[in-house]
Amino acid sequence: MAKIRHERRQNTTFSACRNQYKDTARAIRTDTLPLFAEKTCRKIQPYPFLPDNKDAHERYDEILSIQSAALCQRMAHTKCQNVVVGISGGLDSTLALLICVKAFDYLGIDRKGILGVTMPGFGTTTRTKNNAEALMEALGINSRKIDIRDACAQHFKDIHHTPELHDIVFENTQARERTQLLMDIANQVNGMVIGTGDMSEMALGWATDNGDHMSMYAVNCGVPKTLIRHLVQFIAEKSNEESVKNILFDIIQTPISPELLPASENDTIEQCTEDIVGPYELHDFFLFNMLRYGMSPSDILDSAEFAFAGVYDKGTIKKWLKTFIRRFFSQQYKHSCMPDGPKVGSIALSPRGDWRMPSDACATIWLNELEECD
Repeated sequence: MAKIRHERRQNTTFSACRNQYKDTARAIRTDTLPLFAEKTCRKIQPYPFLPDNKDAHERYDEILSIQSAALCQRMAHTKCQNVVVGISGGLDSTLALLICVKAFDYLGIDRKGILGVTMPGFGTTTRTKNNAEALMEALGINSRKIDIRDACAQHFKDIHHTPELHDIVFENTQARERTQLLMDIANQVNGMVIGTGDMSEMALGWATDNGDHMSMYAVNCGVPKTLIRHLVQFIAEKSNEESVKNILFDIIQTPISPELLPASENDTIEQCTEDIVGPYELHDFFLFNMLRYGMSPSDILDSAEFAFAGVYDKGTIKKWLKTFIRRFFSQQYKHSCMPDGPKVGSIALSPRGDWRMPSDACATIWLNELEECD
């Protein structure tokens, strides 16, 4: 019933039909089973952003076309022939780069108009650095490498911050230094900075304000993290270039990380995003059901327990749902000023699209309802 009520609030055709048939329509009342009765045969999709297997490839191709066509439109409108992308060797920047390549090929523009910039910092590992550099070379784009450690060290000195203190200042300094470089380089080449952040990160506010949160056009802003992995895999499987295919598969297997904290002694990623904010497959499930169907916290919890039975227990789901609610509400100010980008599916967080929410909205009622759930 909650889903139906939400659909009728969102879809105006319901009210139009109600007025048209108000004299002939009949109300039929019936008893219903509890949402999760023991004998229910209902299936709940744990990955609501992913298409069904039977038409997955067609949907992936359509999503990539939406992203690249949107970038083509923005480039044509601004008469832009050059783009700048920060390449980290992670999933998000990889997809953003692949979208740029697809758009340039469609427009018939030389790929050398794409400038990939890799900016190793204090947490960059050899694996991600090598993948970033190899991918740029394999795709035939222009590339530039700028080590940001000296610039960040000077900044720490300027603001009297101890570089041995690996706190939020240590992390955000690197993110903001990278964004400043990308913006200034874009001015140099008369181009635009293509944002790499995805919708899941934006929902959680997992982006540095005035850092990786900002760009001139965000091609991934309508794509959640669970979908990005499948899109990159789809591109890898379709690729005829063995070198590109191998790089993409290694990127897919790389742990998700902002790589802002120093790597371990054996040069592996020390800072794993999902250890901090929780599994993205859960957060994407929460995001979809809250925004698409207007589910309450208790309904989301019940649905997730049913959908992820045998994967996560109720206590774990409840823990990360609290994190999602708290972060989603407290980070709304980042949604309110996010860069332009294409809407890909039925959900978007851009204030220029579907989503409206005051930045000082309070999560107390939601958290209290969740706390009362057994």
